[in-house]
Amino acid sequence: MSQGRGSANLALFSAAVVLCLLLVSVENVNAATYTVGGAGGWNFNVANWPKGKSFRAGDILVFNYNPTIHNVVAVNGGSYSSCKTPGHAKVFKSGKDRIKLVKGQNFFICSFSGHCQSGMKIAVNAV
Repeated sequence: MSQGRGSANLALFSAAVVLCLLLVSVENVNAATYTVGGAGGWNFNVANWPKGKSFRAGDILVFNYNPTIHNVVAVNGGSYSSCKTPGHAKVFKSGKDRIKLVKGQNFFICSFSGHCQSGMKIAVNAV
């Protein structure tokens, strides 16, 4: 049975898909996963948790918390400092959030009343 042009195109397409999957898996192999706050999870007084750790763009932060009393909000530096949540901010509320770091500064707060002021916020610099 002879193979037509469609078979060659299918083979090229399949090879491209395999190559893309390999590239994605290589990126994930290099990414580290960090549980914010360690065993205590995302809670009060975690502001110093990033100290002494090296983060890279693409690393994953895992925020474990009780979603009935906490959340995670990705904010900018000003909102981090003032503990104010801007209207356009991305709010996570699953209790098991996984957030990929972008290159540069990454800021996260809890927007429940008084929580950010009580140290429920982190600033992470990813290179």
